[in-house]
Amino acid sequence: MRRAGRATALLVALGAVLAVLGTGTAQAAGYRYWSFWEGSGTGWTYATQGPSLVRPDDGTVQGFRFSVSEDSQDSAKPRRSPDFAKICADTPAEDGTKRIALVIDAGTAADAPAGETPPAPRTACARVAPDASTAEALASVAKPLRYSSDALLCAISGYPGSGCGEQVSGDGPAKPSAAASPGASAPAAASAGSSGSGGGPSAGVLVGVGAVLVLGIAAVVQARRRRG
Repeated sequence: MRRAGRATALLVALGAVLAVLGTGTAQAAGYRYWSFWEGSGTGWTYATQGPSLVRPDDGTVQGFRFSVSEDSQDSAKPRRSPDFAKICADTPAEDGTKRIALVIDAGTAADAPAGETPPAPRTACARVAPDASTAEALASVAKPLRYSSDALLCAISGYPGSGCGEQVSGDGPAKPSAAASPGASAPAAASAGSSGSGGGPSAGVLVGVGAVLVLGIAAVVQARRRRG
């Protein structure tokens, strides 16, 4: 009887642990921000530096996309192709300047902050000085820009009207994001020790707890058979 009681208590405790872990998985969070991309052929590559640090050559295509994502691996790309010839077709080359094609995609209504509507994606050809950064090219065609004190790009053409790289979750209120490095276009990664899936438990943890739970059930069944 005592063994059966202990096994039952273990079973209940493990069930509670699984419930807590399941809740952690459901509350995986992401960040709402403008990500920065570099055109590469017909596709996009996530930029490794912020727009204030990149000084692109003439004929380069740079992209910006507003969305909610956990990290650069699942970040949404601009929905227009990086076609320099098409974007800058009406902007001829001039001595002493360079042309930077820009794709600005404010994302979808699902990613927009509450009460805001994203403007339609658009392109622009910026003619700037030879040593200008991407941020300067963007400022020449998409004002007003808004930056945080950490040099995080918060808004392009005034969108969104508030917020900057905040952490968001479908199961809880928004939280302040981690500080971004100077010139970055995306908030810092999640806290150390995260599995990269928003802070939920890893598959190995769940499998291990599940195995122990099965053993607990077996112990209860075996104890009942002995009593019978």
